[in-house]
Amino acid sequence: MSPSDLIERLERSFMQVPQRRGGAVCALILLSLIYFMPGFVGMGPMDRDEPRFAQATRQMLASGDYVSIRFMDEARNKKPIGIYWMQAASLRVAEALGVSDAEHKIWVYRIPSLIGAIAAVLFTYWAALAFVSPSGAFYAALLFASTLLIGVESRLAKTDAMVCATVALCLGVMGRAYMQRGRSIAFQSAMAFWGAIGLGVLIKGPITPMAPLFSAVVISWREKSLHWLAQLRPLRGLALSLALILPWFVMIMITTDGAFLRESLGDDMMSKVAAGQEAHGAPFGTYMLAFLVTGWPMSPLFAMAVPTLWSLRTHRALLFLTAWIVPMWLVFEAVPTKLPHYVLPLYPALAIATLFCVEHGLRHYGVWQKRIGVLLFLVPIVLVLCGAIGGFYFGLVPDPIYFIALPLVFWLSVRLYKALSQGALHLIVVRAVLLAAVSYPLAYSGIVSADVFSPFRLSPRLADAAHQISAEQNQCLHFQIISSGYSEPSLALLMEPDFRFLDSAAAGNFMSHGECQMAFVTQGNLADFNAHLSTPSAVREVAHVQGININGGHKTDIAIYFRMKAAP
Repeated sequence: MSPSDLIERLERSFMQVPQRRGGAVCALILLSLIYFMPGFVGMGPMDRDEPRFAQATRQMLASGDYVSIRFMDEARNKKPIGIYWMQAASLRVAEALGVSDAEHKIWVYRIPSLIGAIAAVLFTYWAALAFVSPSGAFYAALLFASTLLIGVESRLAKTDAMVCATVALCLGVMGRAYMQRGRSIAFQSAMAFWGAIGLGVLIKGPITPMAPLFSAVVISWREKSLHWLAQLRPLRGLALSLALILPWFVMIMITTDGAFLRESLGDDMMSKVAAGQEAHGAPFGTYMLAFLVTGWPMSPLFAMAVPTLWSLRTHRALLFLTAWIVPMWLVFEAVPTKLPHYVLPLYPALAIATLFCVEHGLRHYGVWQKRIGVLLFLVPIVLVLCGAIGGFYFGLVPDPIYFIALPLVFWLSVRLYKALSQGALHLIVVRAVLLAAVSYPLAYSGIVSADVFSPFRLSPRLADAAHQISAEQNQCLHFQIISSGYSEPSLALLMEPDFRFLDSAAAGNFMSHGECQMAFVTQGNLADFNAHLSTPSAVREVAHVQGININGGHKTDIAIYFRMKAAP
């Protein structure tokens, strides 16, 4: 079979939408795994948020305290408990299944994010059935699954993929309540809405309830009525949400003497609203620009659909989807702190709106829309070239598979361009999601998970070096290890529980006394470290680890010192 025949067969398989909902669900799960699994296991901890979540989960299990959240010696009162419980369950299951050294494997903590991402795809499909045809719903879910942002979040041990799933479920239920024009939705659906609200609050606080609240306000103002919301059984539903939220909330308030609420709402949330937190400030409109890349391949298709969206703006389905998207988007744009994943819960609605317009035929399809559509194949090409240029800048040579697969990406891009020129709308969608299905394994398996990424894996390489030194120095059964100057959370996750971060003076004092000790010291901290060594003859430098800190991209040189067991 020639490569051309293979690609055509793949395109035909992508165009064959399962007729039964069960078949569509199974197909979406399989395709989601194709998008999300490459690099899931091989990609090391991506500093800094994901190892903070994972390390806090690890400490929770070690301490047996399932109420308070701590990272190292500090209370982590920024996010609620939900994701930590999910990661803890994932770790316990992995250990029960015999996964060796599971507590140090970051992919184990990523499993809730993978489940959340797949759930978000399935809930997007279910929500879309209220607005478009079954085939349109399938393609809307597939288009969402193929976006760069949900693919990234599915591979990170954080909250955002699971939160996106709760929002998609909530708005899917609310959309049915609105679209059915007085016909009551099922009681189970209403309770699923409130259950998702409670779960979302336990995972990330107010983000999940914000989406249906804003949508309800906009739609109720438009309808001049609140009666349609009665289908959600608000009294019984609110009781369910509170039953999920209050037990832990009361316990954490008692345990921390109210510090959790002060720090999570007062310090963390208000600092994001008042100013750009942790150097993440950006102007209004940043998300619209970022969407062109983080929303690929959906973003160019959505931009092409804008004239149709405007001409059909009074359609009941588009009114609801607009109420889902616009209020929250404006809030996120107005908040000074901006991170790409904040707008992820709006992506399902964007995908559904795009397929709604495709089914109704893109209005005024012409030259400017084709120019926008060029982004469909330009984005992966530009990203590939930037990756290659950046790699060579750091002295890295991509994996051979990278060069083997590149022609395939270019070829698929050319086929996509032909579909754009012909105005074949469904074929454009199919070829776009197929291009993503080929590009992501290339990026995650051929680059991020391959040896070419090794210089960015400073923490795993330090951990490996420490284990090797410990094995060679058989006089010590266990080393006490500290780090000075390099304080990435991923290093804490990969080390033993008694590992600590110290400044250079404290590190020098630490290595001046005791035995069976090891220190990681960056070149910038070396002089002060040596100045505080009271017994330098007892401390030996045994190795150097050089690489590139993934945070900031600067080259880092770390010396490893150890102090042996004293002679009897």
